[in-house]
Parts: sequence; structure tokens; C-alpha cells
Amino acid sequence: MAGVVGMTGIAGITGAAQAANPATQQDPAQLKQVALDFLTLQTSGLNGEVQITVADVDKRLNLQACDALNPYLPPGSKPWGKVTLAIKCGAPATWLIYLQANVQVTADYYVTANAISHGQVITMADLSKMRGDISKLPAGVVTSPEQAVGKSMQMSLTSGSILRADVLKSPAVVQQGQSVRVISTGPGFQVATDAVALNNASDGQVAKAKTSSGQTISGIAKNGGIIEIVY
Repeated sequence: MAGVVGMTGIAGITGAAQAANPATQQDPAQLKQVALDFLTLQTSGLNGEVQITVADVDKRLNLQACDALNPYLPPGSKPWGKVTLAIKCGAPATWLIYLQANVQVTADYYVTANAISHGQVITMADLSKMRGDISKLPAGVVTSPEQAVGKSMQMSLTSGSILRADVLKSPAVVQQGQSVRVISTGPGFQVATDAVALNNASDGQVAKAKTSSGQTISGIAKNGGIIEIVY
């Protein structure tokens, strides 16, 4: 069934919606357009060609025309692949329906061009570009070389394996035992001091260091051996 039920099924639609006359019935075409516009907005930031198909609204539904249509995705849902979209009416009647949709995203993605071992640093020679529907691929698939080149593998992969962001590790910009520059910034002041890193950290990760006075501090690791503290 393409168009799916109201508050608690067809029988759960409010009396006002069931009693709607043709002049005040909700236009099914408007519901499909609302769903299409919403999913188009949700996928606007995706790379690639997006094709959205929204299923027809269940013809058995007799909904009162709505002045306040609110489309949304259930918590935890992704706006691609097979999608169940909710549309809620807030006024003048109160009802809720679910529509099925399919969002296909055709884009470039990358697989391993050869076998890659744990700890190996990725270069362009290790990547092979493919093109297909990434909505059917594992979450976090690498879609640009910049996401992978220069990072190290956290596991071994055979040739032709789909490359995912969660198996890649950014290089450390702060290494344990390294002399680092701690820059503390706040309203109207900036103070810099030297320290020694107590752990390895990639750009944007939390790094700890010990100053010459013996104080242990924590901040955000930045390129160039810098630990940034913002107050």
C-alpha cells in the first residue's frame, strides 16, 4: 500500500477528517509535493545526482484540508534509500499520515585499488573511483580523495573493498613527548606557553600536555604542534 495510515491507522483518523466534504478534502497531490519538497531540501547538501520518487497517497483516506502541514522524518531516519516520511496536520484538524519514498543518490565513491594493510597511509594510488547509488552502500562511504589521502588504515582491506571513513585515522598533529605550544584564548586576552604533549592527538581531538611549572592542561590539538584552549 503506497500511502499509509493516519494517527493509529485508517480508523484512527479524526472524525473531522472522516467527515470532510469534497470542498474541504486534503489534496493528495499537495501531500506528495510537500513530501518531495521536504526530501529535496534534506538531500540538498549531498554530492551527486539525487532522484526522489514519492508513492501515491492511499486513496481510501478522507482527510480534511490542512492549513499547517508539517513533514518530518522519524528519529534516526536517513533522507536517502527507502524512506518513510511523516506528514502531520496541526490545523484546523489534527491528523498524521506516512508516505513511502525512494531517494536514489548517484555519485562517485572510492574502493581500494589494491590490498591495504593495517596502519598503511593512503595515497591516490590506493584509490579506485566508482560511480553508483551510494544510498545502497554502507554509511560513511568515502566520496572524495581528500577524505582518505594522508590518513592511515585502522584495519586491513582486500582489493576492491568499499572504503569507509570509520576505518581511516587522521595523522597525529600532536605526539606524546613532543614540545608543543599551548595557546589560551579568552575575552580580551591570549596567552602562549610551551609544554610537553602527554598523548597523541589528531587535528580537532583532545590533547593533554604538561607545562614547565608541572601543570597538566587539556585543549584541542591543531596542526603545527599547537594545543588550543578557549575560555
